[in-house]
Amino acid sequence: MCGFKSRSEYDMNDIFVNRHVGVNESEIKAMVQKIGVSSLEQLIDETIPANIRLTEPLELPEAMTEREYAEHIAEVASKNEIFTSYIGQGWYDTVAPAVILRNVFENPCWYTSYTPYQAEISQGRLEALLNFQTVIADLTGLPLANCSLLDEATAAAEAANMLFQSRSREQVQANANVLFVDEKVFASTLGVLNTRTQPQGIKLVVGDYKTFQGIAGQARNDDSSQARNDGSGQALKGETQQVFAAIVQYPNADGSVEDYRDFVAKANAQGIKVAVAADLLSLCLLTPPGEWGADVVFGSAQRFGIPMYYGGPSAGYFATKEEYKRSIPGRIIGVSKDAYGKNALRLALQTREQHIKREKATSNICTAQALLATMSGFYAVYHGPDGLKSIAERVHHYAELLSEELTDLGYEQENKLFFDTLKIKLAPGATLKKLQETAIDCKVNFHYFESGEIGLSIDETTEASDLSVLIYVFSEALPRKDMMPNVNIFLNLTRPFKPLPDTFARKTPYLTHEVFHKYRTETEMMRYIKKLEVRDISLAHSMISLGSCTMKLNAAAEMLPLNDPHFANIHPYAPANQVEGYKELIENLAYYLGIITGLPGVSFQPNSGAAGEYSGLMTIREYLNSKGQGHRNIVLIPASAHGTNPASAIQAGFQTVTIKCDENGNTDINDLKAQAEANKDHLAAFMITYPSTHGIFETNIVEMCEIIHKNGGQVYMDGANMNAQVGLTNPGSIGADVCHLNLHKTFAIPHGGGGPGVGPICCAPHLKPFLPSHPEKDGSNLNTVAAAPFGSAGILPITYGYIRMMGAAGLATATKIAILNANYLVSQLESAYGVVYKGVKSRVGHELILDCRNLKAYSGIDETDVAKRLIDYGFHAPTLSFPVHGTLMIEPTESESLAELDRFITAMKGIRAEIEDVAKGKADKENNVLHNAPHPQYEVCGDEWNHPYSREKAAFPADWLKDNKFWVNVARVDNAFGDRNLVTCC
Repeated sequence: MCGFKSRSEYDMNDIFVNRHVGVNESEIKAMVQKIGVSSLEQLIDETIPANIRLTEPLELPEAMTEREYAEHIAEVASKNEIFTSYIGQGWYDTVAPAVILRNVFENPCWYTSYTPYQAEISQGRLEALLNFQTVIADLTGLPLANCSLLDEATAAAEAANMLFQSRSREQVQANANVLFVDEKVFASTLGVLNTRTQPQGIKLVVGDYKTFQGIAGQARNDDSSQARNDGSGQALKGETQQVFAAIVQYPNADGSVEDYRDFVAKANAQGIKVAVAADLLSLCLLTPPGEWGADVVFGSAQRFGIPMYYGGPSAGYFATKEEYKRSIPGRIIGVSKDAYGKNALRLALQTREQHIKREKATSNICTAQALLATMSGFYAVYHGPDGLKSIAERVHHYAELLSEELTDLGYEQENKLFFDTLKIKLAPGATLKKLQETAIDCKVNFHYFESGEIGLSIDETTEASDLSVLIYVFSEALPRKDMMPNVNIFLNLTRPFKPLPDTFARKTPYLTHEVFHKYRTETEMMRYIKKLEVRDISLAHSMISLGSCTMKLNAAAEMLPLNDPHFANIHPYAPANQVEGYKELIENLAYYLGIITGLPGVSFQPNSGAAGEYSGLMTIREYLNSKGQGHRNIVLIPASAHGTNPASAIQAGFQTVTIKCDENGNTDINDLKAQAEANKDHLAAFMITYPSTHGIFETNIVEMCEIIHKNGGQVYMDGANMNAQVGLTNPGSIGADVCHLNLHKTFAIPHGGGGPGVGPICCAPHLKPFLPSHPEKDGSNLNTVAAAPFGSAGILPITYGYIRMMGAAGLATATKIAILNANYLVSQLESAYGVVYKGVKSRVGHELILDCRNLKAYSGIDETDVAKRLIDYGFHAPTLSFPVHGTLMIEPTESESLAELDRFITAMKGIRAEIEDVAKGKADKENNVLHNAPHPQYEVCGDEWNHPYSREKAAFPADWLKDNKFWVNVARVDNAFGDRNLVTCC
């Protein structure tokens, strides 16, 4: 008789957690036995303090299967209405080339790779980002560009801070702290500037650049944090202050192309620096700001092939002069050479970076938008200079045609010179209400100025037929159309193209390097992308064991909805009734994250982890101000904290006090108590990562929170290690007041070679009123920290999908397996290397720190040699020398199989045996497999072999490599050479 499986047995095949988690029940039993416990539950009990364990499961919806989620998210997306967007203001519809979407955006080899700190296994993405830097440098007319920031508004804040920190000695002595911002910058940019400059002691003056007198003499500013020029040409009354920098928009928020040359010349003559927010596509036609004296040019690369995504992600860009190479924020790709003299790429001048400079940092940039910068760079490679110019000319031509047609209809187009944006004053008798009704009927969105004009931005997707629709919309708003027989709703395409006036037209060439001229067909472009792809290690190749970075699975079912145009093609300022799908998703996800963290107030605006830290601290700052406690300015931070913690605290205007760690790596509770009491009158907050950066669940965490609260401070919990908390404990129940979450760590969004990152913050009810707002969405710029109201909203369906498909039980299981896998590695590797820190019951959390500190004296081999040798075994290195110098920090995550964990263990034990050979004289002290690692393909396959060991030992130290070998194309990169000889463009 044939039997039938029960429905529940069939369902086991479809349960998402079984696909996400890498080990099965039988493997768990074997692993816990090797660890030395009777069960997984015993291990968890020995790892997480009992007094912070949750007693009930998270109240989350029942887990969905992948198919159920696909149907559900498609339904949610369908509630968003796709209108043709002419809103502009920093976001524009664009054509993302299918060859880039298919081979980069949808390709896990690109979206699961890590920040390129290990240059030898990152040469592909490094070249792609070098292309991006070249695009930015060429188009802006400045020699130095980084490989993306977060967005345009945060790039403005970074420019302000960089120029403030770069003031001359005379300016510092004179307390020159005024930043002039032209009133026609984007509202989002001004909002972020208002937030980011206040804690730094920078005073904003906002006014008309044409009449602002501070550039001619001294700015006069009142005592408020932000003052405005009254438009009369007379600066506001008050205390005399000097201007150190100015920011203008090109073209401005009205769409007008202004002639800033005289303004910049006067500023330069007085030592005042000028930063320019510039539309990247317009610079294909307009004279680049670098040619008329700008010190910084920044903006967004979104319209270079990146969908709008309701605000992001898209790459910010930043270019400046060579003199700022030591202070430019973000990451820079530089050309260097490898051990044998071959050109190689690397991250240059890394000591500038925020998390390395710690409390001396002047930037809030850690994670950037590298994947989107990569795509924008490929967009420029695919189109080349001629293609980009053609796109820009068509955009400008269509704007010119529309301007003339609307003028013929009786409308007044106020921008005398423009690139893509018109500012239209209603024709006599025309009604705005009728125009808006017709626009809605035609599924068209405009930008409506408070003063009554209509803003209209043409973009790459605009066709001639779209212009006819626009003419129809404006003609319908006119009175007595029967008396206007000559009105033609079909565009007159015979009007000749009008180039920009010669004084504004770009005359210098751009993108002259060979890479921008070779790949015009899809075949060639596909092959170029593939050539770069195979030079990188990603999760598609092997486990990435980086501690503190949680390189977990980014499931395809979570990623697929991002290509739905109902998510991708939505402007962040689209009317609320057009974004019901996003509204539902964002509200539900906020509720879920509130349940998971125990902190119900949620903001998605921060678009990186470091931005989340900053936002949480600014939320605390505003709360304290509201209670008349703005004098509280001390933040206590353990010595073990990630460098972004003190960096963010300083950027938020606080002073930091370091708390000692004891010999076991825990926060010294006595020192914490002493410092909290000593600073009780000025204590603002305590920043703690939990489990700690040392990978330990500290048993006295509740007492720490009580100490802070007793002394008048707030507890900020860094959510970097939330992957060890979810479903088992949470910040709210522990006693935290606010935390940020790295969605690219715990909640499954991809790292993308260094971004996108999203860092939402969750807070207790008393802090909720002080969460980030947005000038366009809320009419307020309180704590605005990103250009878009919901930050990188396009990423949110990934985390939403992860939670909906895992469910409460699945999330808790993932946390348990992450802890299991880390302790399994301890059981297998401790005897070979030693583990630096363990908890009170000799367990680690979800990560461990292997000790390599004694290797140097013992064998001449150090932790860097171990990291580079792992590449020969086909693995990305663990986190190197953080948080303890001379160590390797490993986080296996819940997504890895037992077979992959064992493969990694075999590699690490094999390297330890190789170290022994060197120490005992069986291998040469200098010319050995560790010092010479990694071994590139060109060396292994070359005619010369100048090593006392075999090619096989170099390239195939483990059997599995003979079946599946990842080859690097460069030997060990010479970092110092690249810094001494800085080259940052193709």
